[in-house]
Amino acid sequence: MTDPKPKSHGRVSISASLKPADLMEGPRRLAGAWTARIITLFPEAFPGTLGLSLTGKALDMGLWALETIDLRSFGEGRHRNVDDTPAGGGAGMVLRADVVARALDQASIGTPPDRAAWPVIYLSPRGKPFDQATARRLSAAQGLTLLCGRFEGVDERVLEHYGVEEISLGDFVLTGGEIAAQALIDATVRLIPRVLGNQASAEEESFSDGLLEFPQYTRPPVWEGRAIPEILLSGHHANIAAWRRDMAERLTKERRPDLWRAYRAKHGGDPDEDQEL
Repeated sequence: MTDPKPKSHGRVSISASLKPADLMEGPRRLAGAWTARIITLFPEAFPGTLGLSLTGKALDMGLWALETIDLRSFGEGRHRNVDDTPAGGGAGMVLRADVVARALDQASIGTPPDRAAWPVIYLSPRGKPFDQATARRLSAAQGLTLLCGRFEGVDERVLEHYGVEEISLGDFVLTGGEIAAQALIDATVRLIPRVLGNQASAEEESFSDGLLEFPQYTRPPVWEGRAIPEILLSGHHANIAAWRRDMAERLTKERRPDLWRAYRAKHGGDPDEDQEL
């Protein structure tokens, strides 16, 4: 099969291939760099927002790598069909097990068989909810393979056969997995050392300790009659830290009771106690 003409996407060139397409310009990639391999019907969707800002800079620096595998390349027949009607009837189409299997086999080349070292993930609304702890786990791996679904989903047999982990971004349905893949990769890549440039930023963010982030302020000191809380301008670091912790706890209890109960249980408190803050 002849590769189609490469499509321009910002700073990188993407083309459909049976092999993973490296989305970095030139040979820049640090030895052992964390790598995301993405099986998708739309390789041109990448890097998308991942090529911007800090994640894009880190990609250019070789701190992580992004590869796409065009699922269409493994399709059946002259038209490279990748899907078929659901067994038992029903609306929509389902991605074929044999087609997806060939793409997963290609994606596995050069990766460790240990799923902890290299997770294989299908982005699905029925999967385990994605959270910061999962992002930390994935960032500690050597890389991962993401399967972006389309239509009504993927033949269950291929998910079972390859022991694919299912992860959900929330209780909603997207047209395909590409947007979810970018969100998952963004949340994971920013935890890789040197990507943010300031590790303290990651440590103070929402969910880093099971709490929502405290309110943030900057200049001007007074805007539309609203002043920055005086304590933040006091220069007393201990008092500022205590205020921020108090606000994080208040916001978490008010807006995310589920996180608040988990936080209380983790720190030896009664998860159901209605503690006054």
